[in-house]
Amino acid sequence: MSRADTFGVILAGGLSRRMGGGDKPLSMLGGRPMLAHVIERLAPQCAGLAINANGDPARFEGFGLPVWPDSVGGRPGPLAGILAAMESSPLPWIVTVTGDAPFLPPDLVARLHAARARLAFASSAGRGHPPIGLWPRALAPALREAVLGGERRVGEWALAQGAASVEWDAGPRDPFFNANTPEELAEAARLLLS
Repeated sequence: MSRADTFGVILAGGLSRRMGGGDKPLSMLGGRPMLAHVIERLAPQCAGLAINANGDPARFEGFGLPVWPDSVGGRPGPLAGILAAMESSPLPWIVTVTGDAPFLPPDLVARLHAARARLAFASSAGRGHPPIGLWPRALAPALREAVLGGERRVGEWALAQGAASVEWDAGPRDPFFNANTPEELAEAARLLLS
């Protein structure tokens, strides 16, 4: 079910060192870019979508989504992407997901909203996935200050803001499986068929 108050942003700005460089979300999975799987799962849950990525936005033009670059320099990581989402979103709530998580659950946004006090992030198998989270746009000034002050850890910052951790069942396929290496991409292809 779509939330009219929530904008979805796919964090696709990583350097993909473990994948050999390039844009990991553009890696092929089941005959389509991994990013297409992420979009397909997130789009029905949000009022709109955008991609957070730096560099030439033309590489994502085939997806028909706006591309929002980091609003601070130096590529400080996913917190900068979350900040760009907060500062660019036209809606009061933002859900961020990673561009390498092709099995997102269909109840992601609804469950994060249901569990939040101030904000919330996903967990599975007892492990948190803070970049997959729900953020109020109103926290943008505090996040900007934290990023400019050197904060790089999404989980620590989120917990300091009162984030709830929302647990999903990890079997038979972890909904937050992310493909960081060629081996994990091959495992994702196997899981896609299961």
